[in-house]
Amino acid sequence: MSPLALPLGRIVAIILVLIIAPLSAEAQATKTWRIGWLALGSAAAAAPFMDAFRVALRELGWVAGRTFVLDMALAEGHADRLPVLAAQLLDHKVDVIIAGSGNAAVVAAKAATNTVPIVMTGSIDAVENGFVQSLAHPGGNITGLSVPTEVGYKVIELLRELNPSLSRIVVFVRDTYPTARRLTGKAGALARFRVILNHVEVSEPADLPRAFAAARALHADAMIVGPDALFLREGERMIEFAKSARLPSVYFAQEMVEAGGFMCYSVGRVEVWRTAARYVNQIAKGIKPADLPVQQPSKLELVLNMKTAQSNCLTRPADASHLTGPASTRYVSLARQRAGSAASWAGLPRDGGRDHGSQGAGRDHRDR
Repeated sequence: MSPLALPLGRIVAIILVLIIAPLSAEAQATKTWRIGWLALGSAAAAAPFMDAFRVALRELGWVAGRTFVLDMALAEGHADRLPVLAAQLLDHKVDVIIAGSGNAAVVAAKAATNTVPIVMTGSIDAVENGFVQSLAHPGGNITGLSVPTEVGYKVIELLRELNPSLSRIVVFVRDTYPTARRLTGKAGALARFRVILNHVEVSEPADLPRAFAAARALHADAMIVGPDALFLREGERMIEFAKSARLPSVYFAQEMVEAGGFMCYSVGRVEVWRTAARYVNQIAKGIKPADLPVQQPSKLELVLNMKTAQSNCLTRPADASHLTGPASTRYVSLARQRAGSAASWAGLPRDGGRDHGSQGAGRDHRDR
């Protein structure tokens, strides 16, 4: 039959199919992903991380407002709000949840869902805490970035370089954030350090005067401030105490050093969020979190405030003896984990674009 002999209704139907099918495929390819952002901190604290994350997604071909939107759920330093915020993200039908650094946001997200993908951005001991089955094969709906407790070893080594006779360190921790203890607890148990760690617990800002008095009474040689939003918010008070007590101090947030603190030892902000963006990119391609290995850092940033060091007559660690300027950075290598345990932070492929036909997450890091 000639096309001209087809009934008019059928011709119209064919034309509509030819027009609508490509539009439907294009709409599917440009789905707007709703990315939930669950974190213990405040909007001000999260702002630089959000900017870095947006830039990383843009480098991968994502477009803000068209292919993704961020749905923020910030606890403003109140850990008890996280479960409610996690539930709200699920009510908003997010496609993936970014869990802020530390374990509190991961715990809340894990309790809220076992189906929506969760990307960690710096949990502590993900396997030991039951977030994943193993680093190489996470299982379940959680993957991302995890910091080993060996970070605590390096912190104490750096402080020992400052003071070879170091014998006591005071560690400020949030009583609602027990993972801060784990960062230094294992390190303190090692006889080779011959250092006593005294943990001073704080639950709210009103506790700080008592905590400072307790720290002074310990006559410590140095102090470590745990990675908690409360200490970041009260950063000025923490820094002033360290200066008045003339204590070399280590923080886990670069903002503390920029504000006058002595030393920060943490994962580089830019690389964290580039890696988190690559996880989201892979998940958007249809790769399950269970098949994306958890990554650990092979290097961390050492940031020193030289002005603070000079004003307090502090000696720079040998790892940073060449650094100059008011705030300088150097990457310090960590001892490698056992072979095959996990990829480095840069282990995910640096793919550009969101072609769902792409391959998976690079090397298969199988358990030995």
